[in-house]
Amino acid sequence: MKAKSIIVILLTLLIGFILGMLTSAQIRYHRLNPMRIYFSEDRFREGFYKAIQPDARQKAKIDLVLDKYAKINSGLQYNFRKELETNMKDFRREVDSTLTKDQINRLKDMDERRQQMIRHNRNNRDDDTLDFKKERRHSHDRGPDGDHPPIPNRDTL
Repeated sequence: MKAKSIIVILLTLLIGFILGMLTSAQIRYHRLNPMRIYFSEDRFREGFYKAIQPDARQKAKIDLVLDKYAKINSGLQYNFRKELETNMKDFRREVDSTLTKDQINRLKDMDERRQQMIRHNRNNRDDDTLDFKKERRHSHDRGPDGDHPPIPNRDTL
């Protein structure tokens, strides 16, 4: 009798733990998902057009401005990443002289995991961008009954 109640309690805790993890992941995903629009030119462009719903004349002018600032923003992002990497290398050079070999090895392991995570995120971002482009391509097929009116393709203007 005691064993059954202990098993039921443990199963209940395990199920609650799993449901809590899944709920937490969904909440984080939905809170962070809107921020992803700012890190991809295509997502930003699509979201911007969806919000303002420009006509063809406006869209042609807005495209020029978006192209200009997309180049500026990608340059800023590139420079930020390069400068951050340089700062981290300088930091490590200065701090390594005070660390033990074991501590240095732990930091190297941490750096390797970080690099793996960055590579993994780049691969997923590329896949995500491809999926988004496919989704965007299919959104042009939607008519007036779709979720949103189709946005004219830049090539057709």
